[in-house]
Amino acid sequence: MTTELRRLRNYIGGEFKDAADGRTTEVVNPATGEVYATAPLSGQADVDAAMAAAAAAFPGWRDTTPAERQKALLKIADAFEARADELVAAESENTGKPLGLTASEELPPMVDQIRFFAGAARLLEGRSAGEYMDGMTSIIRREPVGVCAQVAPWNYPMMMAVWKFAPAIAAGNTVVLKPSDTTPASTVLMAEIIDSVLPKGVFNVICGDRETGKAMVEHSTPAMASITGSVRAGMQVAESASKDVKRVHLELGGKAPVVVFEDADIAKAVEDIAVAGYFNAGQDCTAATRVLVHESIHDEFVAALAKAAADTKTGAPDDEDVLYGPLNNPNQLQQVAGFIERLPAHAKVEAGGHRVGEKGYFYAPTVVSGLKQDDEIIQNEVFGPVITVQSFTDESQALEYANGVEFALASSVWTKDHGRAMRMSKNLDFGCVWINTHIPLVAEMPHGGFKKSGYGKDLSAYGFEDYTRIKHVMTSLDG
Repeated sequence: MTTELRRLRNYIGGEFKDAADGRTTEVVNPATGEVYATAPLSGQADVDAAMAAAAAAFPGWRDTTPAERQKALLKIADAFEARADELVAAESENTGKPLGLTASEELPPMVDQIRFFAGAARLLEGRSAGEYMDGMTSIIRREPVGVCAQVAPWNYPMMMAVWKFAPAIAAGNTVVLKPSDTTPASTVLMAEIIDSVLPKGVFNVICGDRETGKAMVEHSTPAMASITGSVRAGMQVAESASKDVKRVHLELGGKAPVVVFEDADIAKAVEDIAVAGYFNAGQDCTAATRVLVHESIHDEFVAALAKAAADTKTGAPDDEDVLYGPLNNPNQLQQVAGFIERLPAHAKVEAGGHRVGEKGYFYAPTVVSGLKQDDEIIQNEVFGPVITVQSFTDESQALEYANGVEFALASSVWTKDHGRAMRMSKNLDFGCVWINTHIPLVAEMPHGGFKKSGYGKDLSAYGFEDYTRIKHVMTSLDG
């Protein structure tokens, strides 16, 4: 007996469509390793159609009032809430994530973020009108940039889609959004829900692979390209977008340092860091994966963290006791395992370091100690449930090690010394610094990094402003 595969389709100009040439890709549930759906493998004709739909819808959506855009986004948030169970089920099948945690930890902030941007639509700020030259009045206009080409990743397909479309649409732009080829299901469901709210062509979804994303970024229609993904992908997007001087918004990789000083509450730090390192199988650019511990408490900390790892469970989405599910795909499983297989002789695996089961792409919560600053696993993003531990002697060395990578997205400091916490937060070269916590995000505060972690901000009024352009209008007072 064969099970009929679900058929996902593009959403272009208010209609659900197959790829113009009929090509498809298989979509695999990473918890089982089994194919459960097909999705369009969109080509140039599909990209052209989506861009044309977005361009046609832009003038009308641009000219809506902020109040109208707010009302639409609030309706979307309410609709997502009303169909939360469907969205959670689609996301879990997409990613293998635990159903309970997806419902409690992802859906509520996602809805809240849409509501935040609904409010932000009515709170654009700028300099007041004034006479900066005799006989002339100057005013500032904030306008939408136009059509936005957006590419979302596979680690948080639903939430990252919200981070993309909500500020863009709130600002009066229209959107062509591509989910990852491994996780299109929840984004297509979002399009189905949004269909009853937004005018046709304001929001479009096309499924496909890297070539589809490349065609979107290189297309002449979009005024802006936004991507959440790897550094390699970000560099390619920036290069492609430069050919016609598109705006680019990049949220790329991370290698978050977690600096634990000798006066930290070890039990609390270990508990919080384990959750922040292993949640979502460590597939998070801000994950607490690179721990730096003062030498005086190093051994005690490592032993406690290894125990916390051993007590952390991964497993099937319907298992209420698990913290995280599988890695997203077989390539990611191979990448994570490869880092452990290539560890230098001076490194020690304190916990985990192996695949779990033969079905799906599960990997054990892992702790590695004895590492040096130039080791591969310290310098490169693992993007898996692996926490590394290094020892430092003083504040200066901690800062040197923390900043000594090419990524600069997020970091945390664990200490009871307020002055030290303030010094570290000033000198850590990262877009976010948490103190005595790690990973909480709120809609009101910006998320985004420096260096090879990219540029531009998600969330907050800063993220909203990224989807606007500034125009100066000067008029003569003489008529």
